[in-house]
Amino acid sequence: QVQLVESGGGLVQPGGSLRLSCAASRRTFSIYAMGWYRQAPGKQRELVALITSGGNTSYADSVKGRFAISRDNAERMVYLQMNSLKPEDTAVYYCNFNPIQSAAWGQGTLVTVSS
Repeated sequence: QVQLVESGGGLVQPGGSLRLSCAASRRTFSIYAMGWYRQAPGKQRELVALITSGGNTSYADSVKGRFAISRDNAERMVYLQMNSLKPEDTAVYYCNFNPIQSAAWGQGTLVTVSS
């Protein structure tokens, strides 16, 4: 069974930065597109950043220019650098494959942006 473990969340002031990490156990990790998703209280989970197996990236309009997704295939890691954080970025952040593999959801990591 694939295991995805997210880390790096926390409490940060508006305008601050955080770097999230996701560790994947799947040996064939490098062939998959990966995404960072988030779920805010009372809202549906949404895709915020995507990176293909070849390293191409795309972002939701709400985070474009502030967030950057990257991956290290040798270490089976995916990262999300989040800058200029806003209160509306508050959510639990998850990584998963793209398309989503339902059985792969981890516990997520909570990001709270508040003064």
